Amino acid sequence: MEKKSRTIPKATAKRIPLYYRYLKSLEKSGVNRIKSKDFSQMIQIPSATIRRDFSNFGELGRSGYGYDVSYLIEVFSSILNTEIEKRIALVGVGNLGKALINNNFRKNKNLNIVAAFDVDPEVIGTKVNECKVQDISELEQTIKKEQITTAIMTVPSERAQPVADILVKAGVTAILNFAPRRLKIPKSVQVQYIDLTTELQTLIYFDENHNMIETLR
Repeated sequence: MEKKSRTIPKATAKRIPLYYRYLKSLEKSGVNRIKSKDFSQMIQIPSATIRRDFSNFGELGRSGYGYDVSYLIEVFSSILNTEIEKRIALVGVGNLGKALINNNFRKNKNLNIVAAFDVDPEVIGTKVNECKVQDISELEQTIKKEQITTAIMTVPSERAQPVADILVKAGVTAILNFAPRRLKIPKSVQVQYIDLTTELQTLIYFDENHNMIETLR
């Protein structure tokens, strides 16, 4: 099957890691093929959305048969470059930063936090999961030396823009930002925002809305 070469919608690209993770779980469980309807029930994404997403990569399945799990894993693994180590810098070693370093993407051995930075003298010089915390003044030099292109920011909102400026200057092209403040950065740099408060409020809203609908039935 030949995969298409085309621009993938951003919404689809954001779902690829989720598809890949669940497909790996299916493979581990000995499942060889799956239909979009069954996959939809498993990951709580409409089957029409799944089929539309998959169609961006060519004819990945057959009507009535479904999708070959091992082939989907091969396709998405290639897209995600899961065989290539992605070295990551983390800025802001508070409670959240420490938790991320301690976990260090243990379910994906190719994602690796290799450098951490902070401004707190009590934190600088300490080690978290064998990762030494450096002064933020060393950030640009370390990122260039370690050839890091991806960074995670767990800093307060008021520090987000100055830190992002340093990261961009150092050559970082992808930033995961846990501060809700929107950053002013070049279009060549990709940013993903994670606002835990907003995500939780959205979850609570849909949970309460679901319960209300169930009550009215």
